[in-house]
Amino acid sequence: MFKKILIANRGEIALRVIRTCKEMGIKTVAVYSTADKDSLPVRFADEAVCIGPPVSSKSYLSIPNIIAAAEITNADAIHPGYGFLSENEKFSKVCQEHGIKFIGALPEQIAGMGDKATAKATMIKAGVPCIPGSKGLIKDLADAKKTAAVIKYPVILKATAGGGGKGMRIVWKEEDVEAAWDSTRQEALAAFGNDGIYMEKYIEEPRHIEIQIAGDQYGNACHMSERDCSIQRRHQKLVEETPSPFMTDELREKMGQAAIKAAKAVKYEGVGTVEFLVDKNRDFYFMEMNTRIQVEHTITEEVINFDLIKEQIKIAAGEKISGKNYYPVMRHAIQCRINAEDPYADFRPSPGKITEYHCPGGHGVRIDAHVYSGYTIPPNYDSMISKLIVVAQTREEAILKMKRALDEYIIEGVKTTIPFHQKLMNNEDFLKGNFTTKFMETFEF
Repeated sequence: MFKKILIANRGEIALRVIRTCKEMGIKTVAVYSTADKDSLPVRFADEAVCIGPPVSSKSYLSIPNIIAAAEITNADAIHPGYGFLSENEKFSKVCQEHGIKFIGALPEQIAGMGDKATAKATMIKAGVPCIPGSKGLIKDLADAKKTAAVIKYPVILKATAGGGGKGMRIVWKEEDVEAAWDSTRQEALAAFGNDGIYMEKYIEEPRHIEIQIAGDQYGNACHMSERDCSIQRRHQKLVEETPSPFMTDELREKMGQAAIKAAKAVKYEGVGTVEFLVDKNRDFYFMEMNTRIQVEHTITEEVINFDLIKEQIKIAAGEKISGKNYYPVMRHAIQCRINAEDPYADFRPSPGKITEYHCPGGHGVRIDAHVYSGYTIPPNYDSMISKLIVVAQTREEAILKMKRALDEYIIEGVKTTIPFHQKLMNNEDFLKGNFTTKFMETFEF
């Protein structure tokens, strides 16, 4: 087992990793930018190293600075959290070259799953259901029109190096193909430095359902059931829950086995997530594989009583997984992402000083947060303040518990998304489990 782990991240996920490391008897190193010098991860880690100024490219995305911090503190492993360098092939490889264990996927796994066209080809070969689409990248406009005619409209153009909702265009008819083709390539090149585009059938009334998986160095893989992440805005998740209210036992079994096939196809090592789109007929299609821990890993932990960060660390240290699949046992968990944003002003970011902070408690309530009264939320990073998680025996009980917890949650000095979540928890369609990824397009706030 590792003696010391450096956490190459910030905020709540850095604190989350520190907590598990301490429970495992492992020393921790926090790295921080000058904007985060007063953060809780810096306070609670055994050591802390400043790695640069607030701008991410010179701190949390600076591989030389992070490796230097690991070497001067004699860390034998690095946990990347999520975001930043967590799915960076080069970072995983540099860690290997410096004899530091990267607690995450191997470089070739990150590369294979990071490029969406390659990932899809791999999944088709493994027998995982995929959305009908182009065989690899679209060559030119003529190829785009020809492919769309074969797979039938509506179609969606996607940047092969895309993410976060960028580099995507829905096309409903042939006369719109050229404009969509040009704008998608331009946006992809500007955002990712890669204008490679592929095409897929556009799935109407989709659910975004993901399967948590784990794989070890010995070829074993298992799944830990599903999460429904359909409540999202501009492709950014807002609320997640497990089990999915749309799921059936038969569908869970099929999707779980497909996720295991996906993991074994790339000989996956670590904890990861296989994401699917599920249509109104409960047909499901591979979307992508995240080779890292997810923001919403918390709800899976709550329904199966399992520490996924500990599992990540154990797998990276060479331990075998049980190979057993895990299912929720008469329990339901919901997570609300509490962001420093103003929902009354199109979710505009609201950085600043928190003047008062009181978090909810009680049975079945969990808060993953890195803020406190007097803490200043910097404008340089993601606006998430905390994750509010509740767990109960049924979905109805979990929603009532979430309502109570949101009422108790007091954050003053900045605008937050708490009012949005309060309204969502009273929405009739949400209460009935009647929603798709398009839910926010008609939700009135």
